Parts: sequence; structure tokens; C-alpha cells
Amino acid sequence: MIVLLLTLPTLTPVPGPFGMVFGTALALVAIQIAAGRETIWLPSSFKRRKLSATVMDSALRYTAPLVAWAEKTMRRDRLAILTSKPVRMLLGIPIFLLAIAIALPIPFGNFLPAIALIVIAVALMERDGLVTLIGVILSILTLAATAALANAVIAAFA
Repeated sequence: MIVLLLTLPTLTPVPGPFGMVFGTALALVAIQIAAGRETIWLPSSFKRRKLSATVMDSALRYTAPLVAWAEKTMRRDRLAILTSKPVRMLLGIPIFLLAIAIALPIPFGNFLPAIALIVIAVALMERDGLVTLIGVILSILTLAATAALANAVIAAFA
């Protein structure tokens, strides 16, 4: 759930450092997932941070229909091996890489990594291995697209 909650604000089309702040928090969470922690620890500075109602309303407005549709199509324990603890720990790697992609200052670079993270987060919450597999495939495609976008941005400034 924390991955989903930290990802939603990055979809908000509001200027500001959302990518850096939430990408950093997501990276911290990803490291803990990879380490096999059952509970997530965040620094008190992140815990004290409050989101404006406007930002949360905007994020939920854009993503609620997608999450509702996803929940209707998912089935608990489908391909259960892909939701086992070792696999969940391995998912810390793509979550970490997607968090870094979100934190990068690439124009419009948050959208694809955020969508991939939402798919993984919802798959983990629902314990649907097929959707987890889709999330991993989407993550690979997203990271390739982000690398191409970053390369284009670097080439434009070089």
C-alpha cells in the first residue's frame, strides 16, 4: 500500500519537486522490500510531511478509475509463486529502479514509471502473480523508455 500511496502524487500534473521527494521515499521503501522487511520504516521527515488536499484529490481523481478497474480484473493467488516472499523481495529491484526514474529531472519522465509502480503495487496488494508478471514486464519496458528519454534529454543539452 505504501508503494501505491507514494506513487500516486507523482502522477499529479503539478509543478514542483514531487518526483525527487517521492522517488527518494520510494527508493527507501524498495530497499526495505528487497531486504525482506515486513513493516516499512520511513524517516520522520517523510512521516511529518503532509500533502495538500488538492494534490491528493487530483492524484485520486486520475487514478481511482484505473485502480477500480484493476481490482475487478484481479484474482488472489493466481500464479501464487509470483507473490511469494522471495519474489516480493526480488521486486524491490524494479521498484528501486523505477523510483530512481521518478526522481530523475526528466520532463514528463514520471508517468511511465509511476504506471509500472502502480501495477506492481496493486498486484502485490491483491496477491495476483499474473499482474505481478505484467508489472515486471511493464517495468522493463518503462526503464528502457526512460533510458531512451534520458539519453535524448542529455543529447539535447550536449
